[in-house]
Amino acid sequence: MDSQKISFVRLIVKAALLFTVVILLFGAVNPMPAIGHMTLYNWLLPGRERLPYGDDPERSYNLNLYSLEAMFASHKLAGTSKAADEFRVFVIGDSSVWGFLLENKDTLAGALNAASLHSADGRRVVFYNLGHPTISLTKDLMILDYAMQYDPDLILWPVTLEAFPLSKQTSSPLVQNNANRVRELISRFDLPVDPNNVDLVAQDFWDRSLIGQRRNLADIVRLQLYGFMWAATRIDVHIPEEIKLRAVDLEASEDFAGLQPPELRAVDLAIDVLAAGIQRAGDVPVLVINEPIFVSDGANSEIRYNSFYPRWAYDSYRSLLQEQSQQSGWNYVDLWQAVANSEFTNTPIHLTPQGTLELTDATLAVFDDQFKLQP
Repeated sequence: MDSQKISFVRLIVKAALLFTVVILLFGAVNPMPAIGHMTLYNWLLPGRERLPYGDDPERSYNLNLYSLEAMFASHKLAGTSKAADEFRVFVIGDSSVWGFLLENKDTLAGALNAASLHSADGRRVVFYNLGHPTISLTKDLMILDYAMQYDPDLILWPVTLEAFPLSKQTSSPLVQNNANRVRELISRFDLPVDPNNVDLVAQDFWDRSLIGQRRNLADIVRLQLYGFMWAATRIDVHIPEEIKLRAVDLEASEDFAGLQPPELRAVDLAIDVLAAGIQRAGDVPVLVINEPIFVSDGANSEIRYNSFYPRWAYDSYRSLLQEQSQQSGWNYVDLWQAVANSEFTNTPIHLTPQGTLELTDATLAVFDDQFKLQP
């Protein structure tokens, strides 16, 4: 073998060794949280109005990812210093809060901002949409826990029964892929969630390596690239021309999350997770809102309110949540029928723009009464 070939082989070996060292160091150091903070948003690109989520990236200029750091770094909240005259309100919750099938202006946060409210001491009330389209109180708690660093003055937490079953707490992919963060919350607040649940994705050294994290790294890069189309169009959700509406005729089933009548018990639900969120907020008030649902008048509507809820389960849930709120002194309002049945779209909790306005009006009445937030 001549000297030129020997030099080439040595170069290949050195490159392979260097690549191996980089892979091993990546797994040992775990730089993913720091990488998540590296963003083009809020300086080269405008911050997003809501947390990233998208099943159709090519048309929504948005995508699903698991890095809370990258998600928040892309949000306008991360690039907005809190002014002395700002009363800051976070709106957390499920897809109905995020605004499934809605433009940003038609979300609850968007409609509340349009009301141009002021606090009792004259500060501008600014609402930030921190909803995320999966249903789990534990997912909401995780987002709330991370968001507290941005200094809120009030937190709105719309909830629905679907987020309460213990079996639902680890069903969100965002929860599943933030296992260490979730386990820390379970330990800190003594949550009724199994830290060893198989849903929680366990990462070994290889999973934390550069090779194991290539999907997450690619998603963070793609989020930056889609930001250019977001900046040009302000589109972050694809709304099809035709939407298949929520079911009116229902199955004759009384099952809810594997539970049967006559009533739900407090131990059947993750009420402790809701309590943990209120505890985590500390001195910041939390307004818990039982969000509106569609009520069917079709087949088997005497058994079920809608495709999500049998009547016995939902009625028990409302009673339990009201009772717990009174006992614990929570700020709570039940707005389950605040929206007309005609203003729900593809599920029993997703609203039309008009439905959002109806929910906003009901919420504004609570603000005026309990928190003295007025135009």
